[in-house]
Amino acid sequence: MGRITLFEALQLDRRLNLGLASMELEQATPVQEKMVPAALTGADLSVSAETGSGKTLAYLLPIIQRILSDEINRDAATLALILVPTRELARQVLKQCRQLTGKCPLSVQAITGGADFKYQKSIFNKNPEIIIGTPGRLLEHCQKGSTDFSGVNTLVLDEADRMLDMGFREDVLTISEFCGTEKQVLMLSATLQHKALQGVAQTLMHEPQIIDIGKVREPHRNIHHQIILADKPDHKDKLLVALLQQGGFKRALIFSNKRDTAHRLMGFLRYHKLRCAALHGEMSTEDRRHVITQYADGKIDIVSASDLAARGLDIKDIDLVVNYDMPRSGDDYIHRTGRTGRAGAQGMAISLVSAPEWNLMVSIERYAKLSFERRTLAGLKAKFSGPKKTKASGKAAGSKKKRSDSPKAKNKSRKKNKAAQGKPRSVNKEQKNDGFAPLKKKKTD
Repeated sequence: MGRITLFEALQLDRRLNLGLASMELEQATPVQEKMVPAALTGADLSVSAETGSGKTLAYLLPIIQRILSDEINRDAATLALILVPTRELARQVLKQCRQLTGKCPLSVQAITGGADFKYQKSIFNKNPEIIIGTPGRLLEHCQKGSTDFSGVNTLVLDEADRMLDMGFREDVLTISEFCGTEKQVLMLSATLQHKALQGVAQTLMHEPQIIDIGKVREPHRNIHHQIILADKPDHKDKLLVALLQQGGFKRALIFSNKRDTAHRLMGFLRYHKLRCAALHGEMSTEDRRHVITQYADGKIDIVSASDLAARGLDIKDIDLVVNYDMPRSGDDYIHRTGRTGRAGAQGMAISLVSAPEWNLMVSIERYAKLSFERRTLAGLKAKFSGPKKTKASGKAAGSKKKRSDSPKAKNKSRKKNKAAQGKPRSVNKEQKNDGFAPLKKKKTD
């Protein structure tokens, strides 16, 4: 007799099990094993787990099971509200939720910015049981009376740390006030150490259970991390093209810190006959959806993105991530590179590091407890080989500025100034005629 899986042991609704079967999941992930049974008890949960760990399914299963049960009022409007930071993540969650509810009499809808407001209002009029949305647009609907969240029994804050970083704290708290008072709150984050998370948890949650899967600072074990030293931006451009023209990947994701750079690189790579598209915050919802669809369908194999895509982008077979610009923090590095090496697959993360980025690279290496492998490309070795002098930390040792005056000279100057106090200042001839002195009569012979 085979081992009973978590999903079988939970005795979920038959219709939900049919949705699970369509996903062909062999076994539950660690976060699912801990979170699903706990969430089914109705307790508030504060969950931390790395990207790609199966967190979405871990909160969708108990939400759907609760709605399908007879314990709640099915005649209410929205019963579960899932807040996410970006439109891309909203679409990912919507897709997975609809797959799970394929055999269930439930309506699932996404409400995000960039779409027609009146059309979204008509969606609310149909009383969908599950709403997935971004805070800004959902708050608009709340304030204009488009929706009724008073019947919400489960509130999910997915990528809560990201939402707070994007300035959605007040929006999230205000939306929560529109929801029912007796609701379960599930807060999911890459880290529970985020300063603002504790305040939000105290406001929204009641004695939450803490579920912490793995260490946040640990990058995925299935990713190989490399750096290539670079000189000026044009040198980085050449390195990037050479890397991509070598092939050996199915899908590649290029990250830069500015959307202008992401857009420029798209044109540059297309010029070199590479199938590339851009993904950044200035694009319309339709354009972004089109890029992601083409990427998932294999019509393009390279996406040049800003950090917009660092979280929530869950495309299979991304086996190469290139940091054209070093990310601004260790957490950002882990989230960027977490787009590859998912679900047990192997991935490669390569960062192009110029002299001004050296110290940032060292900080990230220490924060994530990594040891970057050095790599060079034939004919493109950088003139920059690292700082001439380094500190014990590995960071560049900057030259100290020489003081213009020695301590003795400074003391001597102070004494001289003190002795001159109260005495009229002597001025030279050039200073006398400064344009502010009174006019004098010209002497005549």
